[in-house]
Amino acid sequence: MSLDRFDRMILAELQRDGRVSNVHLANLVSLSESACLRRVRALEQEGYIERYVALLDQKTVGLTGTVFVHIALRREEQSELAAFEKAVRDIPEIMECYLMTGEFDYLLRVVVSDMADFERLHNEGLTRLPGVARVNSSVAIRTVTKTTELPLG
Repeated sequence: MSLDRFDRMILAELQRDGRVSNVHLANLVSLSESACLRRVRALEQEGYIERYVALLDQKTVGLTGTVFVHIALRREEQSELAAFEKAVRDIPEIMECYLMTGEFDYLLRVVVSDMADFERLHNEGLTRLPGVARVNSSVAIRTVTKTTELPLG
């Protein structure tokens, strides 16, 4: 399925408000309600729309700290990478994990309530992950920009 301008407009609107009614969405993108609904269903079936979620305010729920963590593994063997990646999925404070090129093997974005919480996570979670040789952390002072909307062009 290739995206046309209507599909892109639908995706852009749904990224802004995933709870928008089909009636309102159809009006926003200048389509009939039935045509709009057909397109949304097709976008879902084709995997363009992965899921619908509620985005929570990190600070309001008490997670005031964001820490970026670089992880270096002892060995870059497939079994070690797989064990690390499996274990990372079980730590709820880890919001994102990326396999990287360069000096470190992984980059994590973690959320914590404060530095004592990060110390606990570091000691009880991050350093105990399979294959970890080195952990290097950077604390975010403040968020300058953050979005969930992908640029669709």
